[in-house]
Amino acid sequence: MATVRIIDSLSKIDAESWNACALQADSGHNPFVSHEFLRALEASGCATAETGWLGQHIIIEDNDRVIGVMPLYLKSHSYGEYVFDHSWANAYERAGGRYYPKLQSSVPFSPVTSPRLMVHPAADRQETGRLLTRAAIQRCQDLDLSSLHVTFAPEDEWQLMADCGMLQRQDQQFHWLNDGYQSFDDFLAALSSRKRKNIRKERREALSGGVTIERLTGKEITEEHWDHYFSFYMDTANRKWGRPYLNREFFSRLGESLADRILLVMCRRAGHYMAGALNLVGDDTLYGRYWGAIEDHRFLHFEVCYYQAIDYAIEKDLAKVEAGAQGEHKLARGYVPSKTYSAHWIGDESFREAIDRFLRQERGQVEGEMDFLEHFTPFKKG
Repeated sequence: MATVRIIDSLSKIDAESWNACALQADSGHNPFVSHEFLRALEASGCATAETGWLGQHIIIEDNDRVIGVMPLYLKSHSYGEYVFDHSWANAYERAGGRYYPKLQSSVPFSPVTSPRLMVHPAADRQETGRLLTRAAIQRCQDLDLSSLHVTFAPEDEWQLMADCGMLQRQDQQFHWLNDGYQSFDDFLAALSSRKRKNIRKERREALSGGVTIERLTGKEITEEHWDHYFSFYMDTANRKWGRPYLNREFFSRLGESLADRILLVMCRRAGHYMAGALNLVGDDTLYGRYWGAIEDHRFLHFEVCYYQAIDYAIEKDLAKVEAGAQGEHKLARGYVPSKTYSAHWIGDESFREAIDRFLRQERGQVEGEMDFLEHFTPFKKG
């Protein structure tokens, strides 16, 4: 008989047991759901009860062996999620309900598609996935919460959760897909002449002010690099979001535990670092995360975040680059519309029906927008 256990911190499960479920051979290594990444968020104080992310992680055990895990948080707000439900919260509370707290299964502050129903290779994937889903719904009911939200899930998990009674939501991001390119020029050859010329121009101008690029990974990354990078992150976060989610300690912990899965792209000018971008490396995907700069150079953001990522993915034979949420400007740079998936369980029946109607309409709109945007990709037609 499988048993369910709820833990409020990743410190209460060993990394080996968690990673045996999270980092499966069939889906490849995704660093965002690793024990090391999620634990760094907690231990640094970024994702804790004080910041509105209280762990409610689900552990499924069979004969004292962990066969399934699910990252789960009790949330007192909807920040740091990137699948927006603020209008739902406002509507529910105007009707006299209490939307917060809610349950949220995601990687805090990272709009990255990655497993949520994580199953040990020796266990039945479908059955254990259902157990995890039902346990999350049961936790929501036990705590008398308004809702459960599972965001940026893979499509197969999204379908399984729908079979368990959760509502389905779709959105889109822009991902670069590797069509067997052997070099960046090989990729450019697949684009229309005008787009190809524009990208070459942007790459030249990005470095025209004496900027040089360094790619760092593993032991090459020092605390001094993190000091510089954090200053870039803070400058951009304060201007763009108003409140940075991550602190300096998080990056040190990340460097200690996942150094070989980090690609830090740093920019120098006049002997000083002045911009940089953090990427995490999966088995088949490069995940672009945070960019920051303390100097303004035209097109440098595109070079560091998009073109350097494509270069690296081609060199390492990675299938895809995910460069974060939103951003139709990525379209002209070879990133194409790609679906993202989330699932939602709503406790109140009438509210659930209203959300269901909204999601059905929204899915149609997303499909229509993606079909429309496909006409504007930079690739040669036909």
